[in-house]
Amino acid sequence: MTQHFYSNGKLLLTGEYVVLDGALSFALPTKYGQALTIKELDSPVILWTSLDEKGEIWFHTSLQLEFFRNPEVEIPNEVENLFTSTDKVSKMLLKILLEAKRLNPNFLNGKMGYEVHTTLSFPRDWGLGSSSTLISNIAQWANVDPYALLSETFNGSGYDIACAQHNRPIIYQIKRGERFIKEIEFIPPFKDDLFFVHLNRKQNSREGITRYKKQEFDKETLINKISELTEECICCTEITRFKELMNIHELLLADILNLTPVKEKLFPDFEGSIKSLGAWGGDFVLAIGDKNTPEYFINKGYKTVIPFAKMIL
Repeated sequence: MTQHFYSNGKLLLTGEYVVLDGALSFALPTKYGQALTIKELDSPVILWTSLDEKGEIWFHTSLQLEFFRNPEVEIPNEVENLFTSTDKVSKMLLKILLEAKRLNPNFLNGKMGYEVHTTLSFPRDWGLGSSSTLISNIAQWANVDPYALLSETFNGSGYDIACAQHNRPIIYQIKRGERFIKEIEFIPPFKDDLFFVHLNRKQNSREGITRYKKQEFDKETLINKISELTEECICCTEITRFKELMNIHELLLADILNLTPVKEKLFPDFEGSIKSLGAWGGDFVLAIGDKNTPEYFINKGYKTVIPFAKMIL
């Protein structure tokens, strides 16, 4: 028997960092994502292979099913010793599977093993959610709550899990411990002037979250301002106003994080607007310009410039 699962990648247009504190945020599932294929094996082992967007193996490991007989331990010592101190991927994979087993004791409970393949449709350094799509896929395989699995492994707001499992743009909010998720239409008349530009580096979102949490500011005021921006953003039909909203959002977070906005830092001569997405300092930014925008960034050495229609579901 073969099982197939798939989860979408994500981009957070409004609410980066503040989504953790309850701001209404706007997230975009992407056409890029990750697939998970599972085939049963006669032997009690998990043979795990991860492929990149070119179909090349970037990670491989094997895990004995006996490792999962007692999921109440953190990571069994005998398992820990199998991996070198630098083998973080194997340890994280093991942690995810153990947590899935804790959430569903019937998971990995049989005598049959599995041959598992994951396949990304985007480069790993793009920051579109290689971790969140993996969590979502494993949760589907294990039949567990993906948000609970996320909480016990990577943590985070969960908007990326919502994107993984929705095929349209969403507004997302956490209120009093409950998630509010709503699919919306977002096909602005200026969509052909929206581009996603990769900054040639991957940013660690956990580092950004730590920086955000260390800042002192009026949290309630920021939450309300970001929520209002989100509400206007999703209904905006004028590109001039949309640029203003993105600029306001960018300046609000720059002030809180005590960081220089990416346009001011890297692209001061760009005539349009630029907004950071997700973790500041890497991955993708949104550029709002015109038909000449791709050429501008390519000439600056940023070769990955993806139009809205090719990126967003």
